[in-house]
Amino acid sequence: MLSLDKPRVENFQPHSMTQATQQVALLRGDILVGTNTYRPGGGAVTAQMYLPLARSQAWGQLTDYSRWVQFFPDVIQSKVLEAGSSGDQGKRLYQLARKTFLMLTAQAEIYLRVFEKLHQQIQFRFERGAFSDFAADLTLQDYHNGTLLTYSVQATPLIPVPGFLIEQVLRQDLPGNMARMRKVLCSKA
Repeated sequence: MLSLDKPRVENFQPHSMTQATQQVALLRGDILVGTNTYRPGGGAVTAQMYLPLARSQAWGQLTDYSRWVQFFPDVIQSKVLEAGSSGDQGKRLYQLARKTFLMLTAQAEIYLRVFEKLHQQIQFRFERGAFSDFAADLTLQDYHNGTLLTYSVQATPLIPVPGFLIEQVLRQDLPGNMARMRKVLCSKA
């Protein structure tokens, strides 16, 4: 049975869990998290979770980018700067985040291009901001009576930090953020 409160976090790497084991974990509410190889000084993490919602129900909430402050507690502002038109350069998004790490508080702003493939995928591509590079992909797939949400993030900050620390922060934060995202999405359904 799906738990929306305190999901377990399961570490996974491609092919390290059988499909049946992944299915059981996802349907009981676990969030699967794995790291990906990325460039020096950067980190890359992928997380998956099950949503007991149809893709169309999740989509409307996920593409309301001002609501991302509800999904990710470190994001304190999120707004669309340009809506764009069909078949164009995508929407322009501004986000401001504040993160406390090792008793230091850092604030980072980022400008992104957002490309949407209706009810299937959202791609966030770096324009400028507090990173030397940043990309995130959110994909939605039908899964049992709901949706499988996969969120992949890769980032390299402007300040020189060892890549393993970036991965560790992403790996620590992403499961809680995903759990919060699911709780918010499901409470509005």
